[in-house]
Amino acid sequence: MLLRTTDPFRDFDRLTQSLLGTATRPAVMPMDAWREGDRFVIEFDLPGVAKESIDLDVERNVLTVRAERMPRNGDWELLASERPRGAFSRQLVLGDNLDLDRIEASYDAGVLRLLVPVAEKAKPRKITISANGLDRDDRQAIEA
Repeated sequence: MLLRTTDPFRDFDRLTQSLLGTATRPAVMPMDAWREGDRFVIEFDLPGVAKESIDLDVERNVLTVRAERMPRNGDWELLASERPRGAFSRQLVLGDNLDLDRIEASYDAGVLRLLVPVAEKAKPRKITISANGLDRDDRQAIEA
């Protein structure tokens, strides 16, 4: 028998951190994903992030997106701070039916767009059917 104790405050703290982030680890980047024919499209919202600070990695079937929103420097007084700053990342486990060698990425107006094609081996295809390797003429010759 397994006894499990729960700490509602720890669970609430984890939920809050995952939704709002922390000072050292901001909240995750919002994402949309959909299928268009023979490819999947994934978009991440990264407003205020420089293209040079975005890093994409694929290892096995895990896609990792890392980005950093740098704090502003200068002689100024902060009046409000609601946008997360710092480094953040997100990982997606991609299926075996995708061609991870042909992922395309673009970044425009604060949106990172990834195009992930479906692998050729996963696309539907026609299979021809033979009659045990014999055509009709061969069967008649054998029967006679």
